[in-house]
Amino acid sequence: MARWLKRGDKTNEKPTVLTQVRETVERALADIAARGDDAVREMSGKFDGWAPESFLLSDREKQDCLDQLSAQDLKDIEFAQTQVRNFARIQRDSMKDVEVETLPGVVLGHRNVPVNAAGCYVPGGKYPLLASAHMSVITAKVAGVPRVVTCAPPFQGKPAPAIVAAQVLAGADEIYVLGGIQAVGAMALGTASIAPVDMLVGPGNAFVAEAKRQLYGKVGIDLFAGPTETLVIADEIGCDGELAATDLLGQAEHGPDSPAILLTTSEALARDTMRQIERLLTILPTAAHAGRAWADYGEVIVAQDDAEMVRIADEIASEHVQVMTADPDYFLNNMTNYGALFLGARTNVSYGDKVIGTNHTLPTGKAARYTGGLWVGKFLKTCTYQKVMTDAASALVGEYCSRLCGLEGFAGHGEQANIRVRRYGGVDVPYAGTAAPSALTAVDA
Repeated sequence: MARWLKRGDKTNEKPTVLTQVRETVERALADIAARGDDAVREMSGKFDGWAPESFLLSDREKQDCLDQLSAQDLKDIEFAQTQVRNFARIQRDSMKDVEVETLPGVVLGHRNVPVNAAGCYVPGGKYPLLASAHMSVITAKVAGVPRVVTCAPPFQGKPAPAIVAAQVLAGADEIYVLGGIQAVGAMALGTASIAPVDMLVGPGNAFVAEAKRQLYGKVGIDLFAGPTETLVIADEIGCDGELAATDLLGQAEHGPDSPAILLTTSEALARDTMRQIERLLTILPTAAHAGRAWADYGEVIVAQDDAEMVRIADEIASEHVQVMTADPDYFLNNMTNYGALFLGARTNVSYGDKVIGTNHTLPTGKAARYTGGLWVGKFLKTCTYQKVMTDAASALVGEYCSRLCGLEGFAGHGEQANIRVRRYGGVDVPYAGTAAPSALTAVDA
């Protein structure tokens, strides 16, 4: 039976806060729909102190940002983007169009068709998260999306050079310096200066996440993203307290509401990790955020064995799962609910966040029970088609279709089948409205 040495204090979760966010977003999106660019400019000026004549960066402005980075900066961005692009291409190659003759003369197939336009949100108000540009823009481009639009807020009163460089190098077609509700609203709804997109992707704060939720249906989205989550699964063979504490706080620094959970079979490791966390919080520059997240949302769970850890981990369904045990592959082979696994002490969530090549836009809030993260397939529509190549095939399928339509009472559907049975099969079947469901004799398939 598992024991909790520390539980998160969720008493600071207030439904009224969620209501306020929802209502604020509703008003903002309605304003953008009504007033377009004027509403977007007012919001950007109010929330970001940024209201230029045009939010779209010119080629000169893009180059100015590139020029502000060192050669090593650019090389590092290019390395990360190469890894993301390589894995995205491998994923795309795994998705095949199909066409097969399922019955004599009947051909069925599907094609993986990219959306026509994608809007990529790149958060950057607190930290300039250039990695989100790699994850969204490159993935969309590898999928074959013709038009990829990006929006990122200004950083310290101007375009963030690193984010802009990442967007340029990733291949974004339009780059806007615009953040928050106004950015995702403008991309989804369209304005006089920003043509609407078909899909929104990318993480963001609570207001951005709620805006995506409200816009879902008008546009597609990647997933509903909440605060960053991390789960460390560890034992004394695969990990020590300092390593576990580092990996927990490394993700808790995302914000004061980011859950960080240790799941282990060793009480000694659990207690050492808690001591190491307190020590690291005295020296970590982002301790203000990470410390609050640990105090309010941090948990330490001691399980009996690996099987119980799998059960608990699947119940948690964490966004990030760092596995540092004697046999990490046991969890790869047995876990089913997670955003991404990081197997063994040599890797970590930060690698996935920044550079190794897998996508860092992942499901939170237990959504890992039913979806994975952002990948090439999110930008593709698997669209089916059918061809009936012979008269005999059309008549054969038509006879079965006619009887099944009769069972459902769909006379018009039935007549679609009957007219083809008459024309291509030479069978004089009556009009569907007068024919009994058994009017046609079954034909052997």
